[in-house]
Amino acid sequence: MRVAVTGAGGRLGRALMSVLGDAPFTGPGGPIAWTRAAFDLDAPWTIEALLDRDRPEAVVHAAAWTDVDGCARDPELARRRNVDAVRALAEATAARGIDLVHVSTNEVFDGTRPRDRGYRPDDVPSPGNPYGASKLGGETAATAAYAAGQARLAIVRASWLYGPPGNDFPSKILAAAERAAAAGEPLRVVGDEFGCPTFSHDLAEAIVELLGGDDPEAATGIHHFVNPGVTSRAGWARELFRQLDEDVSVEEVPAATWPRASTPPEWGVLEPTLPPSGEPMRPWQAALADYVPVLRRQRAAAAR
Repeated sequence: MRVAVTGAGGRLGRALMSVLGDAPFTGPGGPIAWTRAAFDLDAPWTIEALLDRDRPEAVVHAAAWTDVDGCARDPELARRRNVDAVRALAEATAARGIDLVHVSTNEVFDGTRPRDRGYRPDDVPSPGNPYGASKLGGETAATAAYAAGQARLAIVRASWLYGPPGNDFPSKILAAAERAAAAGEPLRVVGDEFGCPTFSHDLAEAIVELLGGDDPEAATGIHHFVNPGVTSRAGWARELFRQLDEDVSVEEVPAATWPRASTPPEWGVLEPTLPPSGEPMRPWQAALADYVPVLRRQRAAAAR
């Protein structure tokens, strides 16, 4: 199967290229990397020539404008990049009978539901910020393009994504801890936002299962692929320091401590759905343990 990945230079895109490269169904040529230079969200009309040139049988759309505060400051640009570009891609792939996996977010929900469970795929979305609204618009555009059912569409929602190449919550919180220690202060971390930290490699593995599965029905619809378990930002930080065996004083503070252009959901928890294999993704603490050695190496390199 010829699989193309948009946003191949990003966090999820890199993980997808790695996992797809090891997948037997992609053949000796491996996956097709579409970086921003190949498919720019600001020039979505280029997708038709790209599809006709590379002729993929499936596309994973991992590219998006994920700057949530930027989306809040410029909702129109968010709509163009996260809705209009998805529409152009989905209409072009659907017209050619190409399967599509569209990656979305937990922020299509506003986080105000009772905290007795996570959001399920059949819960009605209600975005609470322009980023979530734009991502929901992308879901809607893709669904409309595939309404005829001549090819498969899967919508994959994730939350609190982290992993190489860094510049994610774990790496940022480690830098913040160093600054707090230098100032002789406790590390202040938000304690009233909850989600499911999800390792990019694990998310990529689940998406590749969708593509390589034998059951066409299992590869369609909405999927919530997150590492199971719920924690706050502060809880995530404490677990990171525990695994690093570092004694860092964490002070929980409300999200309102730092005013932002965007308002993230307080309860951004997705109820996990199973990948086609039926095997659940591993708990978030176990996935984080695989990332800790990467963080150690990055810090050692930065200290040299």
